[in-house]
Amino acid sequence: MPERLTHIDDAGNARMVDVSPKQVTKRTAVATGRIEMSGEALDAIRAGNVQKGDVLGTARIAGIMAAKKTGDLIPLCHPLALDAVNVDFGFENGAIRVTAIATISAKTGIEMEAITAVSVALVTIYDMAKALDKGMEIGGIRLIAKEGGKSGSWRAEGYGDFEV
Repeated sequence: MPERLTHIDDAGNARMVDVSPKQVTKRTAVATGRIEMSGEALDAIRAGNVQKGDVLGTARIAGIMAAKKTGDLIPLCHPLALDAVNVDFGFENGAIRVTAIATISAKTGIEMEAITAVSVALVTIYDMAKALDKGMEIGGIRLIAKEGGKSGSWRAEGYGDFEV
């Protein structure tokens, strides 16, 4: 029998899940995504030569701010007081990879905050560098690991060993 959807009540209406009976546990989530772009745009970002300014610094701040606002952006998410959010970047062949790690001690998960941080950081990179390449492509946004809570630990296949 399929698992019941927690955001739907018995009448089929959307609802915010009641987390009051849950235990507070430390929870961590890791998400990632990437933005593909031209070599010109990638080189300019790497060299810090983008007219709008520090692309990755601005994207890092935007990602952190977005994680903090996830409960305002996603209708059925609980507003959470985060313990930490880190947003990091890696240069790949023709792309920049964004990885976010979000941590909290709470009664509900932190996955949406990590995914939101990655999403907004990627869109910010696009905004900052669109004069160099309007055809940039954002994709591959996904959760790659989570720890804590009732369901315990989970890791996506193909992402190797890393500390959460």
